Amino acid sequence: MDRLKLVLQYFQSNSESISNGICIILSLISVKLYTSFDFNCPCLPQYNKMYALGVMFVPPIILFLLGVLVNRHTGVLMEEWVRPLGKRTKNPAVVKFLLSSMLQRSFLAPMVWILMTLLDGKCFICAFSMNVDPKYFTGIPNSTGLELIKIMAKVPCKEDVIFKNSSFRKAVSRYVRCYSQAIGWSILLFFIFLGAVGRVLKPCFNHATFLQTRYWSNYLDIEQKLFDETCVLHARDFARKCVMQFFESMQEDVTVRMPLSSAFRPSTIHNEYEEEEEERLHGITRQDQVDHLLQTWYECKPELDVTRMAYKPKACITWEDINGKALFSEV
Repeated sequence: MDRLKLVLQYFQSNSESISNGICIILSLISVKLYTSFDFNCPCLPQYNKMYALGVMFVPPIILFLLGVLVNRHTGVLMEEWVRPLGKRTKNPAVVKFLLSSMLQRSFLAPMVWILMTLLDGKCFICAFSMNVDPKYFTGIPNSTGLELIKIMAKVPCKEDVIFKNSSFRKAVSRYVRCYSQAIGWSILLFFIFLGAVGRVLKPCFNHATFLQTRYWSNYLDIEQKLFDETCVLHARDFARKCVMQFFESMQEDVTVRMPLSSAFRPSTIHNEYEEEEEERLHGITRQDQVDHLLQTWYECKPELDVTRMAYKPKACITWEDINGKALFSEV
């Protein structure tokens, strides 16, 4: 149980871990789907290859599109690619890094499906049994009156009566399955070798550039997350204010007259929660201000320089007596 908690904490630690977890889940789903899928070759010359190749490549395309859809890097990549230039220049290296990261994770589940079909061999037998030369095998059923191409198309169907008490079908199936498994293991070996070479040669290139691109790709993701969270907090407080104003506007006016004491300070009656709400509103209190803020965020992302603090407008409140004389002020 503790190990499961550690695994869940790792996958929830950052967006990269979440993306890795989603890719692993999609891969496990592809394994489960394939093992539960009932493969039935039509055993007809005109449909065998179409059906087998469809089973081999259509689900991987669906899994790839699902991987692209659920990968958070896809949204970050597109936002960075199409956004206006504004005050922030675009870094092509960051865009390439996000694209590479997204494609690597999205291809995992499709490759698992393709490797499973090749190592299992059923799809390959169904698609290419008609391409085998039968003269290399003995026991071909030639007394059925069927054409040779139709006999070869029925090789995947072990229940067919024409192969009863005949070793021909098993021999052809083993032959085609050997090719299928050889291709599958070769592809797996190629990707393992490619990954090993990439890991060994990685320090030979400029590692600082890689660290920079990875840092700024993570920054873009975190920046968008923080902006979304801030917008949610602002929307909640904005909605609360609007609802409170509506309810207050429905109340009848009540006038209470009290003498103004020199010790009285209106700021003392402010609720701490209301002050916190005002802080979260950041002075954006109208619809046109919210629309302008969102439009500015899209068209002109802030400059990547936090040494200069942004100018914060301050509100100064002055209390006056009936003659217009200032009693005191508060910022």
